[in-house]
Amino acid sequence: MSKSKSPPALPNGTASTTEQPNYRNNPEVDAKIDAYIRENGKFWAYVQGLSKERLERMVVLHEVQKIDRQQRMRDGVMKQINRNPELKQAYDVLVKNVPEDQRENVMLQIANQARRTIARSQGVAQAQ
Repeated sequence: MSKSKSPPALPNGTASTTEQPNYRNNPEVDAKIDAYIRENGKFWAYVQGLSKERLERMVVLHEVQKIDRQQRMRDGVMKQINRNPELKQAYDVLVKNVPEDQRENVMLQIANQARRTIARSQGVAQAQ
């Protein structure tokens, strides 16, 4: 997978077409992609046959689906916090000094970190 920087915007709001974006290459990612292509030749042929507009729309759809998944996860975590008054109060105490507009995000970060820590410690306990 390659990442690029957005081309600079021109004064009229359009992107510069004379400058090519700088793509970064990650050899490990490229190797995974190449292996997938070798193992899935039929799919690769299908992708190569798609129009540019269709490929662009598929990339946008993938991004929309990723954002939807993230939002469902956020909603689920907040629902779990709000369902338990003691848990909600504990999080409110933790974020009391955080600016109001950032509290929910910080609460979600703490909850996600706690969930990862618990899962990690349960995995270690199971391994022993």
